Amino acid sequence: MTVAAPSSNGASTISRPAAPPPIQRPTSALELIRTADRVEGPPAAAIESVTTVQANQAQPSGFSPEQLAALAAPLDRANVRQREQGRSRVSYLEGWQVISEANRIFGFDGWQRQTIAVRCVAQAERPIGRDQKPGWGVTYTARVRVTVTAGGLPALVREGSGAGHGIDVDLGQAHESALKEAETDAMKRALMTFGNPFGLALYDKQQRQVSSTAGLGEGPQRPGVPRAPGNRPAPGAPSPAAAAPTATSHPPAPADPAQFVLDAETIQHLHSTLRALPRPLLESLTRAFRKRFQVPEAAVTIADRISQKCHHDWIEAFLVSHREVRSADQHQTVHQSG
Repeated sequence: MTVAAPSSNGASTISRPAAPPPIQRPTSALELIRTADRVEGPPAAAIESVTTVQANQAQPSGFSPEQLAALAAPLDRANVRQREQGRSRVSYLEGWQVISEANRIFGFDGWQRQTIAVRCVAQAERPIGRDQKPGWGVTYTARVRVTVTAGGLPALVREGSGAGHGIDVDLGQAHESALKEAETDAMKRALMTFGNPFGLALYDKQQRQVSSTAGLGEGPQRPGVPRAPGNRPAPGAPSPAAAAPTATSHPPAPADPAQFVLDAETIQHLHSTLRALPRPLLESLTRAFRKRFQVPEAAVTIADRISQKCHHDWIEAFLVSHREVRSADQHQTVHQSG
């Protein structure tokens, strides 16, 4: 197409082609995103993704506040055993102790274990003992599944693998010892994932979550095994609490930070916090505290038992766990009603 360009006197002169229309550039992806943000807000898929994540994070725990506090509590050093392994000493929990803790925290009918795989990986003749008697060495590996039910929610399933070694002059006895040890080792590794009471604290070389409850009980004892005498005072001797330190002597500081004695202000603050709790929560905390620190039934109150840092940390963990459970329940209620 051509147009006539007018001259200065109004007459048309030479015709020249018209300028072509501008080329329409396709809209970039970035411009489309910005336009959608300004006009329509976030994409529906993004909203749905965020909502799903928030809902998953707000799922309530099936464990009661007492169970959560027990799982978060430090491991009682009275339950820890040691053995020689190579040139070092290894800390561990005995199998019966781990089962006892599972029964205490989850309930006798709240958990179960299942051996899902077992295999004999080694069997060979070997000399045994100082007399070098002919015998057998056997090694088994096992995988155990632990299932825990709490609060009517879907069961929690954890698995662990372990190994066991049996040495005996009788081949059958060696197999039995190795198999049992492998199953127990796998069970302990599965339960360990639930927290400190099942040995998780022992994986920290500094054992910062292993505390002592000296003066408040020595922890569960294996049936038939007498308790170690420890540092108990002789009959007729004054108790350590009754012996007041002089101005020039100071009691040695405890090696375990969990045994540090709380100052009067901290104890008073804890008492005030507990008195302000709703009665059902206070009763729940009291029952759990008595069980955790083995306060005798004859003791009318636990107030005078709150004296060490481990008590302070346990109470804080209990209250934090209860607030998290209550917040999750409230969120779920609002989400369902909406």
